Amino acid sequence: MIEIIEGIKHADSKAFFLMAGPCAIEGEDMAMSIAERISTISDKLKIPYVFKGSYRKANRSKGSSFTGIGDEKALKILAKVRKEFGIPVVTDIHAHEEAAMAAEYVDVLQIPAFLCRQTDLLVAAAKTGKCINIKKGQFLSAASMAFAVEKVKEEGNNSVILTDRGNTFGYQDLIVDYRGIPEMRSFGVPVVMDCTHSLQQPNQASGVTGGKPALIETIARAAIAVGADGLFIETHPQPANALSDGANMLSLDLLEPLLTRLLRIREAVV
Repeated sequence: MIEIIEGIKHADSKAFFLMAGPCAIEGEDMAMSIAERISTISDKLKIPYVFKGSYRKANRSKGSSFTGIGDEKALKILAKVRKEFGIPVVTDIHAHEEAAMAAEYVDVLQIPAFLCRQTDLLVAAAKTGKCINIKKGQFLSAASMAFAVEKVKEEGNNSVILTDRGNTFGYQDLIVDYRGIPEMRSFGVPVVMDCTHSLQQPNQASGVTGGKPALIETIARAAIAVGADGLFIETHPQPANALSDGANMLSLDLLEPLLTRLLRIREAVV
C-alpha cells in the first residue's frame, strides 16, 4: 500500500515505511543535514522514507511560540530536500487556500489532527492530486475516520494515509488505543503510527507542550506488532534546542538502532 506515495524508494511490502524529520523547518542547513542522515540510514536498512518538516506551525500554545521562518522560504527548502536526495517530502497545511501553494513543493499534504473534520480543507487537499496524510483527531474514534477518507476519495483522489497520534486522556495527556490500527486499515488505506506526538503532554500551565520521549520505542514496537504500515517520528540532532516540540522528539543519534530493532519485529509478524 505504500506505493501511493510517488517517488518512494525501496517499496518492499515486507518493510514498514518511515515519515521522519524535524517538527518545523528551522533553516536550510539543519533540514539538509537531517535529511541526509536519515536518507543514509533508510538506504542502509532499505526502509521507504518520506522526509517530514512543517513549513509553518499554526497550532501553538502561546502567541510568542516559534511558528516558522517564512512560508515560501521553508517550502523551497522542502523542495530542495526532495531534489537533492530524491525522496518524497510531507508537510502539513492548515487552511484550504494553502493546499495548492504547498502542493507545488511537496509530495504529501498532511492534515493536522485538530483539522481532520474540516471538509473544505480535505476537499482542497484532495483536488491537488497529491497523497493526503490525515492525522486522526485526538477526540475521534478510529471508526469515525472512515468519513475523512470518504471526503478525499469522493474528489477522485485515492491516495490517502491515516495516522494515529493518540487519544485525549484527561486534560494534559494522551493514550494510544492500538485497536484503531487494524480498524483503520480495514478502510483499505495505509495506517501510520505517530510515535512522537502520541507522547505529548499538551496544554501545560507553562504554555510549552511536554512529552515522554523515553517511551517512543514502546509506542513504535507495539504499532509494528499490530500491523502498522508506517511510522511517523519527529527527530532532531538536539531535541532540547529544537524550536518546536523538542519535548517529545527522538534524538537523531537514536534513530538507526531503533529502526534496526523494529525491523526484527516486523520480520517476525509479517
